[in-house]
Amino acid sequence: MQAKAREVYVPPVLQDLRAGTAELHIALEKRLPFFSDTLDSNAFLRLMQAYYGFYRPLESALLDSGVIPVDFDLAPRLKVPTLFNDLRAQGLSVEAIARLPLCQALPVIDSNAACLGVTYVLEGATLGGQILRREIASRLSLNADNGAAFLDIYGAATGRRWRAFIEYLGSRSLDASEREAVVAAARTTFSCFERWLESREVLA
Repeated sequence: MQAKAREVYVPPVLQDLRAGTAELHIALEKRLPFFSDTLDSNAFLRLMQAYYGFYRPLESALLDSGVIPVDFDLAPRLKVPTLFNDLRAQGLSVEAIARLPLCQALPVIDSNAACLGVTYVLEGATLGGQILRREIASRLSLNADNGAAFLDIYGAATGRRWRAFIEYLGSRSLDASEREAVVAAARTTFSCFERWLESREVLA
């Protein structure tokens, strides 16, 4: 008799996030130029400048929000220091980085749920960076040592840290309205990010 496949439990909030963000995620992914024939070192630098211009104010907003769950350690998951070091490695001065435009249209972070929705998008992007890392290393000879550490920010721990975040998210006791707030924040993060990248003229 064939063994029945073990059913994997997917927490309701993760089901809601997957359903609620899939379309936005796919749409943005199609426009990101990492696999474009026109992506060269200069275009990659412009793209990472745009990423910095979004991540820096967004991470600041998260830290200043006062709604990070008390049992969630955000500090090890911050990406801006690595982006800063990548830009330096690619030749930008500290002064030039300080002058980079910063996104003003950010998701509203006014609850634990909103905080988790934003973080879900940022952590998911980190997971996806593993595929991009290989492409950029092959195409531009950039890696964690010379300007592309952002794409491999957790290194060998990437999968483990994603699973830890998902397990944390699934362990939260969230009612229907809180789950809606998580999804709304995630959707807004995708939308704000795409509009920002579009305004910086770095999308394919």
